[in-house]
Amino acid sequence: MRRPLSRLKLAAMVAAAASALFVAGAALGPTAGPGRGATTPAGPGARISPDDRLGMTIARQQKRLREVPGDWRAWAALSSAYLEKARVSADPTYYPKAEGTARESLTRRAEGNADALVALGALANARHDFAAARDQARAALAVNPASADAYGVLADAFTQLGDAAGATDAVQHMLDLRPGLPAYARASYDLELRGLVDQAADLMRRALDNAVDPYDTAFCHNQLGDLAWQVGDVAGAERAYAAALAADPESIAARRGQARTAAATGRTDVALSAYAELTRRTPTPSDLLEYADLLRAAGQDAQAAEQLRLATAAHTLFTANGGVDGLAAAALALADNRPADAVEAARAEWARRQHVDVADTLAWALHRAGQDTEASAYAKRVAATGARAAGYAYHLGMIELALGQRDEARASLTRALQTNPHFSPIDAPTARKALADLGATP
Repeated sequence: MRRPLSRLKLAAMVAAAASALFVAGAALGPTAGPGRGATTPAGPGARISPDDRLGMTIARQQKRLREVPGDWRAWAALSSAYLEKARVSADPTYYPKAEGTARESLTRRAEGNADALVALGALANARHDFAAARDQARAALAVNPASADAYGVLADAFTQLGDAAGATDAVQHMLDLRPGLPAYARASYDLELRGLVDQAADLMRRALDNAVDPYDTAFCHNQLGDLAWQVGDVAGAERAYAAALAADPESIAARRGQARTAAATGRTDVALSAYAELTRRTPTPSDLLEYADLLRAAGQDAQAAEQLRLATAAHTLFTANGGVDGLAAAALALADNRPADAVEAARAEWARRQHVDVADTLAWALHRAGQDTEASAYAKRVAATGARAAGYAYHLGMIELALGQRDEARASLTRALQTNPHFSPIDAPTARKALADLGATP
């Protein structure tokens, strides 16, 4: 029997929240999940994939607009469908289509059109223009203060801009208006960013208890797998990813997770094969760079260079379709041993948004460029958030080591490996060697 979601007082978990944060109690509703599936007309229990479902949605909205071209809501719905198609397929060429249909919706109805404003805000988030996303969400809320979707866009924008209090407040409004998987996922991430991984996992387990759609179930399992991986629970992560694939055999996130856990448990050939298939299906810069790291660790430098080339091409495609991603640009520069370019890209990204990942990337780029004093300031900003990613602690430790702060470096590198001894096929062995040189073991 599924138990209803009880009212959760997240403020007790989030020390930085100034006001009480309550999650309204309700089961996940029919619009719950970001990967929500549907039943086919063939009969009860028959399923279609999210990609097929999106194709049906797009075709249905296109048909509607051929019949009623003035339907501004249908134009906005088509925009949202194009954007989801871009996410599922990792194909940013859908972004211009999403923008064009949202703007057509506004042309058809300029006043009171919160749907189109939400669609444009979600598109801005996808393109990493988080300031624009924030502004579009606020404009949508001025039209419709009860729009949970607008608060979702606002929460995502505030999170990436580094406004933790604003993000928490937006998530709270979303939870109050429409408790469901999109809201619970954002609340879980809000906790995770503060290092409250156990509480974040508890929230996702509560959401899982109430998930009825197989794709929502897979999403929850994947989130639990990622949280387990973050704290080095490889066995727990493996179980979660296997459960996700049982719910949705096509889950990209689960296959990514299984590739990581295979590498962590010494099954390098399995991991390489999994990454090859994963990047063939969704060639994103982040996945291609992970694949390249594993290839380098396996001594396959030529193949790693090819993945770097493909990652560069994927990033170029993203920017050609209106995206801005200084983090990917910095990561590509670092992988190509161009630290000065990495610093330039990371500084530009920090000027746009002050997310913890940006601070960490800028710190590491500065370290690689030999600017360790400045790097230390950014790495300490990351540590002050409480975020528990092993990579953050590793970067801080290596910067401290470069500055001659041996005791601090020993503590940070130990924390990195205790958090997740398998966090990177390249950096984890480097951390162990550095600790050995310092006369310590994790």
